[in-house]
Amino acid sequence: MDSDIFLLNISGQDKPGLTSSLTAVLAEYDAKILDIGQANIHDTLSLGILFQIKSGKKSAVVLKDLLFKSYELDIKASFKPISLEDYEKWVKLQGKDRYIVTLLGEKLTAEQISEVTKFISEKKLNIDAIKRLTGRASLVKEEDYPRASIQLSIRGAIHNKAEFTERFMQISRDLNVDIAFQEDNIFRRSRRLVCFDMDSTLIQTEVIDELAKLAGVGKQVQAITEAAMQGEIDFKTSFEQRMQLLKGLKEEVLQEVAKQLPITKGAKRLIDTLKAYGFKTAILSGGFTYFGAYLQKELGIDYVIANQLEISNGVLTGGYLGEIIDGEKKAEYLRKIAEKEGIDISQTIAIGDGANDLPMLNLAGLGIAFHAKPKVKDNAQSSISSIGLDGVLYLLGYHDRHIDLMA
Repeated sequence: MDSDIFLLNISGQDKPGLTSSLTAVLAEYDAKILDIGQANIHDTLSLGILFQIKSGKKSAVVLKDLLFKSYELDIKASFKPISLEDYEKWVKLQGKDRYIVTLLGEKLTAEQISEVTKFISEKKLNIDAIKRLTGRASLVKEEDYPRASIQLSIRGAIHNKAEFTERFMQISRDLNVDIAFQEDNIFRRSRRLVCFDMDSTLIQTEVIDELAKLAGVGKQVQAITEAAMQGEIDFKTSFEQRMQLLKGLKEEVLQEVAKQLPITKGAKRLIDTLKAYGFKTAILSGGFTYFGAYLQKELGIDYVIANQLEISNGVLTGGYLGEIIDGEKKAEYLRKIAEKEGIDISQTIAIGDGANDLPMLNLAGLGIAFHAKPKVKDNAQSSISSIGLDGVLYLLGYHDRHIDLMA
């Protein structure tokens, strides 16, 4: 059967029944819908319908009737004939790899989007769709927690993924925007376990530094902590040195510190949403179980793995019980929890800020450096530095309406 292929483009004010009216015309002439897509921006509709129809009189009449219907609906219609050769080329693109690029920030600018999309274009990749993930921002009322995110679905062959990561990181540094680059595969759409570092990730402090201040050894401990986070000394050595400096601190001080832990912005929104959608959560920390247990109760975390302080007669001995939870142990426990829950490692997410988090960030299906040190950002798959922890939800593709629905 000889047939024609047309792309119908519709633009105008959105209104109920518009798509139904247009497809009813196509149905009257037995048209076959090959593709359809719609976007709405500020009540303005952009609708595309790719359809096939028998050549000849029927083909000409359907175009005329679509124009009449568009006039009745007060919308603009245009047609583009598509050759069979071009259509088949388009069909073959279905086998190409797909990727997701997510932009995050307090606000997004034209320059930021331009630089990202220019690089995508230079690499001969197609942008199939662009979707806003955050709600509409008021221009009159100042927001307490401004955030903006869009998601680009791209398609094509990428021969050097490291080049993409490096370029996006450069744009991120130059233009103050977070950019995440992920393969759009089945694992991305079915993450099930999220593991958090605790200090400077789930909470906005290093607990051991706070304890050190109360013990009168703040500067000494802070210097050791910073060296460990930067990767200048190994975690085990730094941990033992800091523990000795805390010797003699009273247990009652721990309780006071726990009550005042500053939970990171967006953490509760993130964890409440994860729980509502059936995720498992874990704290994997080089900090202490005493504070991890407090956060577990406060936020509803499923697992806590951290270091256990040795306390005798109500004071810290300067020692610890059991094994030291360093970077390698964090990765090991991420794997163990995933195995216990029957979760593939590709379905896991790890979030942290320090050098001792890199093993678990690199093991997880998605590793996120959160407000991290430069060395960590440079070696992690993705990073968030511009907004709170709930930015993780946008990397998973959730829209604000999916999140707020669970609030």
